[in-house]
Order: sequence, then structure tokens, then C-alpha cells
Amino acid sequence: MKTRIGILGYGNLGRGTEIAVAAADDMELAAVFTRRDPSGVKILTPGVPVVSIDEIEKWTDKIDVLVLCGGSATDLPVQTPKYAALFNVIDSFDTHARIPEHFAAVDKAAKESGHIGMISVGWDPGLFSLNRVYANAILPDGKDYTFWGKGVSQGHSDAVRRIKGVKNAKQYTIPIETALEAVRNGEDPELSTRDKHLRECFVVLEQGADAAEVERQIKEMPNYFADYNTIVHFISEEDFAANHSGMAHGGFVFRSGKTGLNKENKHIIEYRLTLDSNPEFTTSVLIAYARAVKRMADEGMTGCKTVLDVPPAYLCTQTGDELRAHFL
Repeated sequence: MKTRIGILGYGNLGRGTEIAVAAADDMELAAVFTRRDPSGVKILTPGVPVVSIDEIEKWTDKIDVLVLCGGSATDLPVQTPKYAALFNVIDSFDTHARIPEHFAAVDKAAKESGHIGMISVGWDPGLFSLNRVYANAILPDGKDYTFWGKGVSQGHSDAVRRIKGVKNAKQYTIPIETALEAVRNGEDPELSTRDKHLRECFVVLEQGADAAEVERQIKEMPNYFADYNTIVHFISEEDFAANHSGMAHGGFVFRSGKTGLNKENKHIIEYRLTLDSNPEFTTSVLIAYARAVKRMADEGMTGCKTVLDVPPAYLCTQTGDELRAHFL
């Protein structure tokens, strides 16, 4: 029997999730839930209903995993614990500093209802988190470095769009090349948050909006921009449509470590992603982990989980014999 997937929210992540479900032979899309008028939401999959979020409680016996496609700034801190009381859920919450409190809220709701709530799934947090853990376990004497970009950050772009007076926005995360090369060359530099990345925002304002106030709110936003050098450009809707419609992203994780009785041997682990579509890649990760959510729920597990709690075999459609024969 196929795993029945529900999607909550039909923006970039919602559409990406729909595409990822269509590519998975063991899954089927059951419904898309929206805060908008369902009649105005056109999806790609024929025959799948678009349902008002007000009707979601009627679907508790028709969905195996609900994929939450809202933003980390304001949606997911409320939605994930709320809907973990009704469904097995999975989200891509990516505000690193707030993961512990988000975990605690989701864990409480999921345990009380007997569900699984998997949080912070994607590539960072997500795949990059796994690489940091593996590298630290293998090279305990060393340093970690993570660089993002150049590319569009969905979470940061969403946070800018939530500011009053902003009509549309894209935020690009740009690694500082001198810092990146120093790490790659094994120099083990001491780097602050500001030393590693530049953030660049392209913003379309609502008519009459105060540009100076919007720029201030962006640059002072905690957990998003306050710790970075941030450039804000105000542009027209035409410029935005012509030059900022793409969703490419990527990044690097490094672990520089030493082994030997006298620490004479140096090693560098580098993991890199280059992505044409940030949302489509992120949702491909979400769907792989949704498969794990279903398996863990079938085994009777409850509570909040992250990628660090999932055996790799749970992500795959292949049997254990097939995995050992082809990947081990």
C-alpha cells in the first residue's frame, strides 16, 4: 500500500513536494491543504483535491504523513506542534538557533497524540547536519566550517517578505571567497559569522512603504541578518521578474582534522551541493524522510525526530539485501 502524503501550503515548497511525491513509486498525493480559497489553487496532479485548512481535521484517517511547507519565521513554530496532534508530520524548520525549543514543542505534542513529528529536514539543517556529525565522529581533533551559497535562501527570503511594506523579496547568501579558500587550503582560520558570508536582499516595496524602515528591520532581524554584513537593494517589480526568478543554491561543509601521535597528519573532509532548484532539492529530501516517518510510526515510535535519529536504510525503497549489494 502506498504512503498517503498530504501537503500543507502550496508555494515553492508545496509544488516541489508534489513533484517529489510524483517521482516516488511508493507514495501518492492524497490532498493539498491551503489557507487560500481552494478554488483558486491549481495543482499539477489530476484528481487530487485542494482542501481548505479549516477542513483538515476531517482527513486524519486519510493521510499517513503531512508535509508542512510553511516558512520557519512564523508558520512552522505554530503549525508543526499543532498538526503533530493530528498527523505524523514533517517540516523543514531552518532557524538553527531555535531548533531546541521547536523540538521541545513538537516532541510534547507528538508524544501526547502518539505521532511522529520530524523537524528541520532539508539540506541545512538536514544533509549538512549529518555530514557535520559524521566528520566530528571521525576526526574529533579538528574544526568545522559551513558555507552557504551563492544562492537563494528560501527561509531568509520568506522572513523579508513578512516585513510590513514588502511586496516581494529574494535574499542571496554569498560565501566570502577568501575565507572559503583559506579553509580549503587547510589554514584553519578563526572565522566569525560575519567573516564567512555576505547577505544580499532584493526587495520590491508596497506603494508608500518606508524604505529606510524596511531596511532597518531587515538588517536588525535576529537569527537572520543581524550577525551578517547585509546589502539591501530596492528594485521594481519588472526588475525582480526579469532578474530574480531563479531558485539556485548550494553550499559546503568542511571538517579539518589531525591524526597521529604527534598530530602530524592532516585531513580535510569536504561535502558540496550545487543546486539548480533549492525548493525541489529540499522537498526531495523531505519526501525521503517522509518515507522514514511512516516506517518509524509503523514500528510504534512517537515524539519528535530529526535526521540524526534516522537509519539510512529507512530512507530507501530498496530492501536490505539490495542496499548491501549495490551501495555498501
